[in-house]
Amino acid sequence: MCLSIPGKLIEVTAKLDDTFRIGKVDFDGIKKEVNLAMVPDANVGDYVLVHVGAAISIIDEEEAKKTFELIKKMGELDELEGKTDP
Repeated sequence: MCLSIPGKLIEVTAKLDDTFRIGKVDFDGIKKEVNLAMVPDANVGDYVLVHVGAAISIIDEEEAKKTFELIKKMGELDELEGKTDP
């Protein structure tokens, strides 16, 4: 079980105002829409940590890539892809 997963914000898909936005985040080819309300300063191209559908912080690219590689090694991507063991 992983608490948060890093991904790259590739598009803002909905915007009520500068704070309440939804964005598409790329997790190494897996793209999901996430709530951006907790990271109002996030811009397209930034890396964010995502927990249960919400971006919770902005992180630098190097840290994001290191963390994502560890998550891949632990086999935690099945949950992100919607795959679970019976």
